[in-house]
Amino acid sequence: MAILLPKKTAHRKVRIGKNEGRATRCNSVDFGDYGLMSLDNERINSKQIEAARQAITRYIKRGGKIWIRIFPHTPVTKKPLDVKMGGGKGEPQFFAAKVKAGTVMFEIGDVTPEQAKEALRLASHKLPVRCKIIKREEF
Repeated sequence: MAILLPKKTAHRKVRIGKNEGRATRCNSVDFGDYGLMSLDNERINSKQIEAARQAITRYIKRGGKIWIRIFPHTPVTKKPLDVKMGGGKGEPQFFAAKVKAGTVMFEIGDVTPEQAKEALRLASHKLPVRCKIIKREEF
């Protein structure tokens, strides 16, 4: 699987906006048995998502099932080095997912609890947020 990118965007450049508060959606394990939950508000770029996915896949040796619950929709712009103020907004450099505290980013199923916890622990080291491994609540 290649790096995640949107096929089409409504606008080439977007304003930064705020990323505050706790997640009100995507905040529970819905598909798998174990999930990796963010404890911070942060932007996670597509390369970081792909690195975490590879870490999980390599550890479980292509067994089990993985769900990626976040997608990098937001283009992030940057001005080149040594450019004076003014002259407009910079060009888009990469795409990022805005992740709030409480968002379940990855889910894993059909593996043993030890495998799931270790795979998600390895994935958490690839991400710029503090993470917590959570289990699905059965009702």
